Amino acid sequence: MGKTVVIDDVKIGTNLPLTIIAGPCVVENETIVFQVAEKMVQLTEKLGFPYIFKSSYKKANRTSSGSFITIGEEHALEILAAVKTRFGVPVLTDIHTEQEADFAAEYVDVLQIPAFLCRQTELLQAAGATGKAINIKKGQFLAPQDMALAAEKIALTGNENILLTERGTTFGYRDLVVDMRGLVIMAQSEYPVIYDATHSLQSPGGAGGKSGGHREFALPLARAAVATGCQGLFVETHPDPATAKSDAATQLPLNQMESLLHQVRDIHQIVCEYTPEV
Repeated sequence: MGKTVVIDDVKIGTNLPLTIIAGPCVVENETIVFQVAEKMVQLTEKLGFPYIFKSSYKKANRTSSGSFITIGEEHALEILAAVKTRFGVPVLTDIHTEQEADFAAEYVDVLQIPAFLCRQTELLQAAGATGKAINIKKGQFLAPQDMALAAEKIALTGNENILLTERGTTFGYRDLVVDMRGLVIMAQSEYPVIYDATHSLQSPGGAGGKSGGHREFALPLARAAVATGCQGLFVETHPDPATAKSDAATQLPLNQMESLLHQVRDIHQIVCEYTPEV
């Protein structure tokens, strides 16, 4: 049956409603954050999805030294905390060092471990020790079987509120592919598995000093992942991706989210119907 992760009123697990984790890649300003949060709350309530807002309060792993990092760490975290207060939904953000764990945990409900850092033992332990739910992104270099070992590092702190997220595997230079078998393999850990529908489309460093990507594959791969049986969908979305300060090539336009959610909802319902209770 697998474990159920509980984050406020959101429950993530087998045969539960598909959870949507969505928001702009990085906190650019309050206006964009609130615009996305308001729209996503409306859509997920209308279509019956549990919802977690996501946005990075800073981007520490950029391609170029000239890339945008943050509007200010505390200011960005205060905006994220305001999303929870104003819209009543849990909030997720990334951390990159052990020192960030307690700092960010004061403002958000879910701490995310970036893919490049998923093997960093002390970072995982510090995140787990906060007691917050933890989302571990699978490294682009990592076998899906090894994600159970990353989860174990957190579980040993006494915290089993853990999500595992697939976000593509390095395939040659500047390309990622998604092996849907990985979703099944990671689920053997019994922790809920999330599919990242936008980072999986990146072309790292492929746009002249910044990451490019292939947004046109977002919908078909999201449908495939939900059909495979993931418990949640992670999507970065922006009112105007072309002007986004990070991941402009892969964030989905906010006005396309309703169509995506309609399609994956129907697929998830079919999967649940034919998934036997264990």
